[in-house]
Amino acid sequence: MTNRDIDMLTSEALGARLRELREQSGRSLRALSRELGISPSAVSQIERGAMRPSVSRLIAYVTALGVPLAAVFETGHEKPVEGPQGIAVRRSWEVAPILLGGGVTFRRLSPIQTPGVEFFESIYPPGAESNAHGRLLRHVGYEVGTVTEGELTIEFEREVVTLSVDDSITFPCDRPHSISNRSAAPAVATWLIVHP
Repeated sequence: MTNRDIDMLTSEALGARLRELREQSGRSLRALSRELGISPSAVSQIERGAMRPSVSRLIAYVTALGVPLAAVFETGHEKPVEGPQGIAVRRSWEVAPILLGGGVTFRRLSPIQTPGVEFFESIYPPGAESNAHGRLLRHVGYEVGTVTEGELTIEFEREVVTLSVDDSITFPCDRPHSISNRSAAPAVATWLIVHP
């Protein structure tokens, strides 16, 4: 099996996982919608798979629930092989990526959830951005990113940074920011988010 043999996590599977996380948190659909500043109908559409969340909406969603982004990837289908002395292995073809609004794809790179750390890859097609709702993104943790293909632009309130292949950046996640691909080619980056 190769990584081309695994399908993207469907909108329905992503929605079901988000609903499961919301229910585990004890929040009602209406309470979460108030916290996110969107209608209960929009939350329902995301949870039913009728609407794919954008990057910013997904991160706001998991932040409101108090769970790491990595929790979204735990759908019950994963079977990482855990060996002796806590070594975990997951093959590339065993990880279903998530296609988000605007065509952005996220794929978890760590084989299992690791407390306090999230490690994932993002692919931004030309013109895609994390800030689909007109607001800069804020979340918990400290972010470290490296562009491995193409070019990404990170916009802060008073500063814009463009990263090319092998360029890296680090910043506190609570600093308002957005990420976009302003080039004509896809951009790929790896991200490490460290939580306090």
